[in-house]
Amino acid sequence: MSGPEFRVERADTAAARTLLAAYLADLRVRLGEFDETRGPQAGPDEMTPPRGVFLVGYVNGEAVACGGYKSRPEGAEVKRMWVAPGARRRGLGRRLLAALEDAARAAGHRQVVLDTSSGQPEALAMYRALGYLEVPDYNGNPYAAHWFEKAL
Repeated sequence: MSGPEFRVERADTAAARTLLAAYLADLRVRLGEFDETRGPQAGPDEMTPPRGVFLVGYVNGEAVACGGYKSRPEGAEVKRMWVAPGARRRGLGRRLLAALEDAARAAGHRQVVLDTSSGQPEALAMYRALGYLEVPDYNGNPYAAHWFEKAL
């Protein structure tokens, strides 16, 4: 596996749309249902500089991961972070999160926040292992069971 290479792209490019569709399908399987209009929104414009950023991760030229952040009063909120099943268990999620943290830091954010559902135990374990601290609900996401923050 060469790479990964993370590219700043809009969340509505072809590669991003394909990854996000797979992410949403994965959430529907893990949670039993998922209606993205019920929770906090994270549209392409919100994850485009200067308001945020969206990264697509490529390995050997194939788009296999994505994630972004949008600016909030609490800090940079990580959204839509996902790694394709065939690319998992290789540290790609950690590298993607580190790249998002670096982008948020470069944009002047001093803190990152994020949420995750109980149906994503791998993400929950990763966030805890990387120093994210659990905090009270900050966004009212009906699918989230855990909310985190990390100082940059």
